[in-house]
Amino acid sequence: MDVVRLIQAAMAARDNAYAPYSQFGVGAALLTQGGRIYTGCNVENAALTPGCCAERVALFSALAQGEREFQAMAIVGGPLDRPLEQGEYCAPCGVCRQVMAEFCAPTFSILLARGPDDFLQYTLAQLLPLPFGPGNLGASKEG
Repeated sequence: MDVVRLIQAAMAARDNAYAPYSQFGVGAALLTQGGRIYTGCNVENAALTPGCCAERVALFSALAQGEREFQAMAIVGGPLDRPLEQGEYCAPCGVCRQVMAEFCAPTFSILLARGPDDFLQYTLAQLLPLPFGPGNLGASKEG
């Protein structure tokens, strides 16, 4: 996995964030098993709930293009009024973790980055140890 390329793609996606209310910009870059990168940024709305996180934008974009196998995601985010290097790492929210659990293996890598040389790496299982899934509904993904 080219970590530097993935983090740079997330940083570039953050530049497109629409965050006039929170002033908190997030960019995400999703790497497929085939090596393709899909990006997303957070998009806010005055009514709050219609907005969408960068992680889901990237994942939904990949899904809309027929992708179903994912390897890793880099996430960068923080207040827009200062450089990322001065902020904290930006972890995915609970909703994004749950969406990842629907489409990604527990070994899926999640990179929380402030820059190409400054990141933490986790698996989805580490960030969401007890996901809610098809088994909780008495169903499987195939059924």
